[in-house]
This record gives sequence, structure tokens and C-alpha cells, in this order.
Amino acid sequence: MKSHAKAVVIGGGVVGASVLFHLARAGWKDVMLIERSELTSGSSWHAAGGFHTLNGDPNVAKLQAYTVQLYKELEEISGQSCGLHLTGGVMMADTPERMDFLRLTHAKGRYLGMETELITPSEAKAMFPLMDETNFVGAMWDPVEGHLDPSGTTHAYAKAAKKLGAEIVLRNRVVELTQEVDGTWNVVTEQGTVKAEHVVNCGGLWAREIGRMAGLELPVLAMEHMYLLTEPMPEVEEFNRSTGREMIGVIDFKGEIYTRQERNGILLGTYEKAAKPWSPVETPWSFGHELLPPDLDRIAPSLEVGFRHFPGIEKAGIKQIINGPFTFAPDGNPLVGPVQGLTNYWTACAVMAGFSQGGGVGLALSNWMVHGDPGFDVWGMDVARFGEWATLRYTNAKVRENYSRRFSIRFPNEELPAARPAQTTPLYDTMAANNAIMGDSWGLETPLWFAPKGTEPKDIVSFHRSNDFEHIGNEVRATRERVGVTEIANFAKYEVSGPGAEDFLNRLMTNRMPKVGRIVLTPMLNEFGKLIGDFTIAKAAEERFMIFGSSAAQKYHMRWFERHLPKDGSVRLHRFDQTLVGLSIAGPRSRDLLAKLVDADVSNKAFRFMDFREMAVGGAPCMVNRVTYTGDLGYEIWMAPAYQRLVYAAIKQAGQEFGIADFGMRALLSMRLEKNFPTWFRELRPIYGVFEGSMDRFIKLDKNDFIGREQAAREQAEGPKLRRVSFVVDAIDADVMGDEPIWAKVSTDYGTIEKPHGFGAPRFDGAGKEVRGSMVANGNDSSGIRGIVDGEWRVVGWVTSGGYAHYVQKSMAQGYVPSALAENENEGLFEIEILGRRRPARINIAPPFDPGGEKMRT
Repeated sequence: MKSHAKAVVIGGGVVGASVLFHLARAGWKDVMLIERSELTSGSSWHAAGGFHTLNGDPNVAKLQAYTVQLYKELEEISGQSCGLHLTGGVMMADTPERMDFLRLTHAKGRYLGMETELITPSEAKAMFPLMDETNFVGAMWDPVEGHLDPSGTTHAYAKAAKKLGAEIVLRNRVVELTQEVDGTWNVVTEQGTVKAEHVVNCGGLWAREIGRMAGLELPVLAMEHMYLLTEPMPEVEEFNRSTGREMIGVIDFKGEIYTRQERNGILLGTYEKAAKPWSPVETPWSFGHELLPPDLDRIAPSLEVGFRHFPGIEKAGIKQIINGPFTFAPDGNPLVGPVQGLTNYWTACAVMAGFSQGGGVGLALSNWMVHGDPGFDVWGMDVARFGEWATLRYTNAKVRENYSRRFSIRFPNEELPAARPAQTTPLYDTMAANNAIMGDSWGLETPLWFAPKGTEPKDIVSFHRSNDFEHIGNEVRATRERVGVTEIANFAKYEVSGPGAEDFLNRLMTNRMPKVGRIVLTPMLNEFGKLIGDFTIAKAAEERFMIFGSSAAQKYHMRWFERHLPKDGSVRLHRFDQTLVGLSIAGPRSRDLLAKLVDADVSNKAFRFMDFREMAVGGAPCMVNRVTYTGDLGYEIWMAPAYQRLVYAAIKQAGQEFGIADFGMRALLSMRLEKNFPTWFRELRPIYGVFEGSMDRFIKLDKNDFIGREQAAREQAEGPKLRRVSFVVDAIDADVMGDEPIWAKVSTDYGTIEKPHGFGAPRFDGAGKEVRGSMVANGNDSSGIRGIVDGEWRVVGWVTSGGYAHYVQKSMAQGYVPSALAENENEGLFEIEILGRRRPARINIAPPFDPGGEKMRT
């Protein structure tokens, strides 16, 4: 074993092997993988080996598609078979709600170029005759699903990496990690110490322990997972003989099971409700190439449903029961990327779907390490998406919840209860007493909407407009016509100070920094000119700036800020988190209300739009911004938590005269839609340029040289390929939720749709005949098409967010379309697909509420 390496990958499962291969292929030859035992000794060896491309996050789905596409190339490079079986698969819906979910998933696949198809239960049965199709109302076919040999695939990555110059050291446990002043890591192993510039935690079942070596408590937990293998089944053998094909994979949401052919029998696995963690505090280093005792009683409820839905399996004998641990993050997605606060410590763990995601994780992480950027929008996998609140007990509760819901529908208005409340503000009990329905905003309890007194504060979950609709409308109207108050503690808050503060911010941000007492709005770009931040910045004093942004991106942005801090100590950076909280008042009477709470002149002349002041509000020391996300006259009021109850009580008491009302986050988001305001991580993401995001007025190319300036200037000169636009949608009883395809009646192929798959599996009926253009399940897909072209109609873009704009009484959406279409407000040009039904939509360039912005400024 050599004593120095550019990077050391810890862990020899499929993810570690993939990271090693991708680093070597990216040009880092001096890389090493260290494994405590043999390759695949953690979870990889006993995995069911299934793969698919579908994911709730389309950006993760793209990386899963890359993983599947990679396998044939990997076999060619390594000479090692991956045992690839590209059978295709179906998801079965047993209720109308689950069918709505499949329509939504199918629609997302359109702009990704996925070849999914909505089919009838009878068509699904023709490909998997072991099912009783009368239990289902419809299904979705995906040709790019299948299974492989886990051990062979992991060794294919490893052999390919070694051919490219990488080193693999087996039977050598890492026992300690220490870091030198220069950032170099000492990777202390049983066989000696390796000095490395970079360390990558691909520890799998031991990822927590590898994290703790660097002072981290990563939010990852292993769960026991069971699947069974049947004895040979005559029905399977006959299907193979008569069709010349394998049976397809099937996911049954009701039964919480998945199934596929394994040799001449069936593999059936379950994500049962009675989820059981494995080694919830520490993973024993002594655990080896072994399985856990089976527990059929725990999965019996799922098996009962499964046998009812698939009676052909019930009478088969069980050959083997596999029970092994797999790791999960609280939301089920991987933990990938650099860790904020540490130098060159990287994670690629909690990849429970390693054979669907391992290749994409390896590609993104190698890009990140070698080129400074993952090359994709990987927010759904970024380790920075969790804050300090994701403790061991939080993680254990959330992972159990996620595991037990893996095949459950997550409705757009559904708030999951596990591990809550984690963080609360001083107003939590007050908001609950006001009948607030609370939501989880980056671990913080935040009011979503307020139910009328005497009614139960509860969301009725649905893909359609629900019980909150009327009440959100009332909150919006009260704010627009009188005055409303909402809690904004869930915003991110930072202070940047010191003699180098202004130069530092000018280097990071696209807009000019404000004068003392003034505010600017500004995007932030990466080196490639892509949007990685959107902030409100107030200059509180000559060497002190207050910054407000998205709470979910706090660790993400701190990681970037720290990376660019000057080495001379001229800049101090502080993240407040919940040591600074806030309230916002908005509406035409908000100035009158503020005037009653302060001993200062807040007239329009004395306290202008985009002004910042430090003043006492209701007797409490506060900072006040004259700006709100409602797009109306309003103010953001920031204070220490000790003063929040005082300020809120003063606002409510003084506001009685003006008919004040509480409003929640859903009303706030409704009001931002009618102003065409974008929101971070929906409209503004690292896959978009600043001009594509229609943020033109906030970028000053003639100021100093800021990060991404050259690329932004090139984008402006060449013209953005896409543009963010706002639509008015002729919706019925359901509004857009995000990720829906945008259709346009055009003859030109704008080239905005990339096919992420290089190959696909055809679909066959029970007689082995290829099926094409079959009927759609229940006849409910009015588009009548397969794919992204329908005569003159083409999928030209995608929705990023939307909902109902209550004050202007319009269903609205924001999304990206080719620039050539972005200023066309004609009727009949666009349609947006909502739950499988295409609805007319029209671009709305001017915001429907206060298009001239007079209300904010006067």
C-alpha cells in the first residue's frame, strides 16, 4: 500500500467502486480505495439488484438514467459482466389517487424523454400473468427497468478503475482520520497511514462511523430489509418458453411490494409498515458477509396483500428469505458532496438504490472533486440539504417513517409527522392556539394556513384543491385589502462584516452592493454562470451587511461563502439560524400599523421602498426591511427570539383597528405567483443561467469582476436558450404542482428535450408479440400520445412551480420555455399537462397584480 494519494475512497461497495472509477476516468490516476473486508461486504452483496430511472426529483432521475446507460460501457471497459437484465417494469395503481400519481409521474417523464406509458391492468397482466388484474385500476409501463448481478457490477466498476490506474486495498480497516494544518488528511489504517488531499466517505453501513472520525454526525440509518425467493414455478417457465422473454418487474403500491423474475422463480420484496432499524446507534465493525434472521411475521401484512394481488405467487414454495441491512437518509435520497466546515471531506453514502443511482453519484461527485462543480443539479442528493437539527434521534425517526412510506403516495399538501416538532419559535404555541396548520420548513415549524376557530386544523391531502383553498383565499384577500402578519423565521439570515466585507460580497454577487441604510436584491452565480443563490442584502453600517435568503440552502450557501472567504481575516461571517427570527406585515394598511408601533418617521419619504432601519418596534430592538415577498406595501421585522412574542402581540393589538389577519406560507406563495416572483430551488437552480431565469435587472455586468461574470456576459451576448415565464392556466379543480410538461403548438423542434436513455425495452403481450400504441388506462389521458410529440404539439418546457393566485383568481404556473416562445402571449399556443390532462395556458408577461409595482413603492 502506498503512503500518499490524491484521494482515498473509504468503502468497497458499489458506490465506492463507482466513485473510484469515475475519479480515475476523470483523470485522477493517483486514487485509492480502502475496504475493511472484501468488495461488496456491506449491503451491496445481498441487494436485490433492481434498477430503474424513475425518481420523484427529475434531476435525480437523470442521474439514474445515466447509471443504467453506463452498464454496457462498463462491461466493455472492464471485461466483467454486470448480469444485465433489461426487462422493463410496471407500477400498479389500485385507487384513483394512485392513478393520479402515475399520471403525474408519466407527465414528468415526458420532458425527460422517458418512454413511460399508461396502460390497463389487463395489459400489465399480459407481461406478468401471475397477477389478478381486477385488483387494479391502471398501471404505468417503464421500459428502462430491470435487474443485474450486484457482485458482478461492483467488480466491473473496480476492474475498470484499476485498468485506469486506481489502486484498491482490501482487508484493511480505516481506524482514524486526522487533518493537518495544510488540509492534508491522515488516513490511518490497520496497515499504515496514507496521506491524502481528499477523503471520500463511501462507508455504507459504516458511514456514520467514518463521519464521526471527522467530527460529523451524518443523518444516515440502516434498516432491515427483507425479500424472498420462490422455488421454481411452472408458470414462470411456461411464460419464458412461450414468449422468449423474462417476466417484467412489478411495483404494487397497496401491497408495499416489488417483484420480478429470479432464475425460474420469483423475487418478492417489501417495504413494510413495521419498519425495523438495524444498529441504530453504532454499526459493529465485526459485522461481515452475513445476513440477519428472517422475520416473516413482520412482513406478513404486506405478503397477505401481495398474495391476494398476485395469487400465482402464493402457492409457490419459498426457497430463501434474505434479510439484510440497507442505509437510508431521512428523505430516502443519498448524501453526496463536500461537507460544510471541513476541507476536502466528501460523502457518497445513504445510497439505498445503489444499482439505480451509483453511477450517477460517482459521476456527479467526481465532477465536483475534479472540476469544482457536479455538472448537474444534485440538490436532491446534496449532503448540505440537512441542518444541525438532523440529529441521531431525528434521523432514526425520519428514516423509519420514510422506509414505511416508500411505496406510499406523497401528496403535495402532505406534511409528515415523524420527529416533529424539531425546532420551534417562541410563537409556536401562539400559532397553534390560533388554529395554525404547521409545516416543516428545514426542520422548523412554520404556519402554513389558519383554520377557522372551532374547526380541526388539518390538511385533507389531495392532488386536487383541498380544504385549505377557501381559507388561504381569505388570508390573501385580508392582506391585499387591509393588512396581514406572518412569521418569517424560516428565512436564512447571515451577517457579513469587517473591512473586506463589501469587496467580498461584490465578488460573490451579481448586483452592486447598497449604500448604508439601503437594500438590494441579487443573484449569486457559480464559475459557470449558473444560479446558485438569490438574496436580499441590507447595508447596516460601513462594514456590516445583513443577508437574507432561503433557509433550506443555509449549509449549501455557507459552504460556498467559506470557500471564498479571504485568507487575511478581513471578513467575518455569521449564520444566525434561529438566533434571529422575524415577522412580516404587508398590505395597504401596513404603514399605518407600523407607525403605531415605532417612535420614528415611517412615511414614504422618510422610509422608502428598499430601505433598512434599526428601530424599536413595540418596544423591542428590531431591524426592519421595507420589502416583502408579497409584492405589496410591507415590512420585514427581525428580532432576537426573546422579543418575538412582544412584537407579535403589539402587532396584533395595534392591527385590530385595521382588520389585521394572520396569514401563512401558502398565502405568501400564492401572492408571489401573482407578482411573477421566482422562488429558490424551483425557478432558480444551478441548471439555469441568470438571463434564462429572467433576472436581468439584478445583474450588473459593468461592475467589478464577480464569479461567473464572463459566462453571464456570454449568455447575454449569445442570448439565453431558455427563459423563465409565468402562465395563466385554464385549470379545473387541480393546479400545477411542479415538473409538469409544457406543450406548445409549434412545428419547430427547439432541442430542449434531452433523451436520457440510450436504450429501452420493448413491451410484449402474453404471446410474445410486441405491443405498440395501446389504449391508456381507463381512457383518462386526453392527450392520446406517447412521448413528447403529438402532431403540431411538442413538449417544449417544464413547470417549476405554481398554484392558485387567490387575489387575481387565476391558476398560475412558472416554468422554462425556449426563448423564441417566451414573449408570445397568444391564446392557443400552450398547454400544461395536469394529472394527465392537457389544459390551455397563456404566457402572462406583466404580473397580474399591480403590474407597475406602485403598491410596493408608495
